[in-house]
Amino acid sequence: MKNVLDTLKERGYVKQTVYEDELYELLGRESVSFYIGFDPTADSLHVGHFVQLMVMSIMQKAGHRPIILIGGGTGKIGDPSGKSDMRRMMTDETIKHNCDCFKKQMSKFLSFEGENAAIMVNNAEWLDNLNYIQFLRDVGVYFSVNKMLTAECYKSRMENGLTFLEFNYMLMQAYDFLHLYREYGCKLECGGDDQWSNILAGADLIRRKEGKPAFAITFKLLTTSEGKKMGKTEKGALWLDPEKTSPYEFYQYWRNIDDADVENCMKLLTFMPLDEIAAMCEHKDERINAAKARLAFELTAIVHGVEEAEKAEAQSLAAFASSGGELPTATVPEGVNNIVDIMCAVKAAKSKSEARQLISGGGVKVGEEKITSFDTCFTEEQLKEGIILHKGKKMHVKVVRG
Repeated sequence: MKNVLDTLKERGYVKQTVYEDELYELLGRESVSFYIGFDPTADSLHVGHFVQLMVMSIMQKAGHRPIILIGGGTGKIGDPSGKSDMRRMMTDETIKHNCDCFKKQMSKFLSFEGENAAIMVNNAEWLDNLNYIQFLRDVGVYFSVNKMLTAECYKSRMENGLTFLEFNYMLMQAYDFLHLYREYGCKLECGGDDQWSNILAGADLIRRKEGKPAFAITFKLLTTSEGKKMGKTEKGALWLDPEKTSPYEFYQYWRNIDDADVENCMKLLTFMPLDEIAAMCEHKDERINAAKARLAFELTAIVHGVEEAEKAEAQSLAAFASSGGELPTATVPEGVNNIVDIMCAVKAAKSKSEARQLISGGGVKVGEEKITSFDTCFTEEQLKEGIILHKGKKMHVKVVRG
């Protein structure tokens, strides 16, 4: 069987590794237990987690065992990596609810049954009852403050202030790796490249304290060709929960990404063969639109299922090609007839002033007619039958009287 590290490199996942030759030999020789940590700061995963979910899926299919570490303990502290200020603390009840939501979403990527079944653990189980003095003696002795302060996750916070609470985060995450090594034989920690310092600290702790091999891999963050993080929309994050981001909105996001980002997203976020990806992305003219549509369908099918992907595809075709498919529908109450009020009612604009700005900029159409007047109104007959409202290139909705 092909070494999974080759697969991960070919698709462009790997950013940094440590003891790579030794790790390569280990992954080719035996089933390796590996872990990735997730902070339970919301009740849904988002697109920022997608790369890690794909990596876990690929590694599990190659015969390795995923351990999903939920940061119920470290989540009470907050990871300072990439943050300008301290995170809010969460209750145990909130953390448990979020964990349950994560497992449901992850089950679309991973199997929790079988020989190398994924397992989910919560580090609150061992962190909540730690004896702090004993912890400092057993773990703190292996950490140099001078070295810790050179880590990017701490350097970036020095100007705004770094609490001692957050300064403990690296030690806690390293201890997680040590605990998983002892309890489950976990030899590898994986994560986004912004976690490199924390992940490396865990591998180093095991090697120094246990005298045993431990490894680290970080993966590319999901960014555009210009280096900006992907997955941000007008409404905020692009969530995997259909209640937060509808399958149609999810589909449309990927259907409308920049041409330059299509091939990278196909490699990182789908299971499509590389030769097929290369063929679809060979041309950078209007033919790239077929690749975008395929990308949108593949991702929507992975997250929401084939049926929802087909529905979103039909809605998109209805909006862009008048194929007779069914558009998403929004209702407006009695008395709402003016275009500005309608846009606010269906959340095409956050306020009347924003609606007027969109109209002034030529970004609003009903059917094929561009709206040029703020006073445009529609009859009861039109609204009962339904009007097709277009806001820019990304929002297309059928508006009917509720």
